[in-house]
Amino acid sequence: MTALAAMKRFITPQEYLEGELRSEVRHEYVDGQVYAMVGASDRHGLIVNAVAFALTPKARQHGCQLFTSDMKVRLDFAGQEVYYYPDLLLCCDDTDRATYFRERPCLIVEVLSESTERIDRREKWLAYQQLPSLQAYLLVAQDRRQVEVFRRASGWRHELHTEGAIGLPCVDAALSLDEIYIDVSD
Repeated sequence: MTALAAMKRFITPQEYLEGELRSEVRHEYVDGQVYAMVGASDRHGLIVNAVAFALTPKARQHGCQLFTSDMKVRLDFAGQEVYYYPDLLLCCDDTDRATYFRERPCLIVEVLSESTERIDRREKWLAYQQLPSLQAYLLVAQDRRQVEVFRRASGWRHELHTEGAIGLPCVDAALSLDEIYIDVSD
């Protein structure tokens, strides 16, 4: 499946999921159209890995599953079926165990890059808010020490963190900025 092929015709969700199994390039799916994902920088990968490393023991203690980059989140948004690949997805619902996607994550993390920031801040954020299970959405800067947090419990009010730790209700734990940025230098 290529982006060019997707522009020629509507792709059903089933065709998309089957195509992703054979594709060497990951694609996101929005209402019949597929969009190729770009590669990530070294800083991006190091930050995602550091967050996953810090959260994995906490996720296991709570019976949660933690995925980085290769697990899709499926949602219905404005009458459209959508599949995104978040940078990190935490799911604590033991009934949400489809093989290739999750529908009820409690935490989603996106590491911002120049090519994805606008989509992460607007399109994806608007869509993710529609997930009743989502408790927190984190936007992690890779070019500076900064994490933006949006929590359902606070009405999705914006929090900006440049030091300290971020409380994560899904796993009743805190994630420090030192843990997030441990492998990248300023």
